Amino acid sequence: MSTTTVQEQKEDRTEDPRTVRIGKVVINIGVGRSGEAIERARRVIEDLVHQKASSRKAKKSIRDFGIHKGEPIGMMVTIRGKRAGEVLKLLLQGRENRIPASAFDDFGNCSFGIKEHIEIPGVRYSPDIGIFGMNVSAVLERAGYRVSRRNRSSSKVGRNHRVGRAEAEEFFKRNFGVEIA
Repeated sequence: MSTTTVQEQKEDRTEDPRTVRIGKVVINIGVGRSGEAIERARRVIEDLVHQKASSRKAKKSIRDFGIHKGEPIGMMVTIRGKRAGEVLKLLLQGRENRIPASAFDDFGNCSFGIKEHIEIPGVRYSPDIGIFGMNVSAVLERAGYRVSRRNRSSSKVGRNHRVGRAEAEEFFKRNFGVEIA
């Protein structure tokens, strides 16, 4: 359930349809084993974004690594709306506002990694949790992208309306002060 008010929804509809915005931010921690490590990864994500994280299960068994099919081996969370921008800004500060150009794809997406979660401002090291790395993916979109996701009469987003690599890089530079190397 969304907590946006009717006034906020009306403001969203009146924006310029060519304006680029953040569709969602996905944070993923791949632990590689279940048990206590999964619970510690859950605490890291929930402390960072103040939202419940969900577990990701193994798709197949790998005997050499001791992984069994269906066993939880990672944690992830999806953030949408205004909180997505706030969380993304915090995560980019953990990368010192530098992203390689290879982090952007041709469809307005940006993905980068954080080696240690304690690099994020405001996060302190806790010996009972340990240190986790994480992958962050941000999806950029324009108003009208809902036509591709809706159940009834879904259709494609036109090529001219999609967000490209150059627009995504410009969005990150302008809104977050990111330096692209």
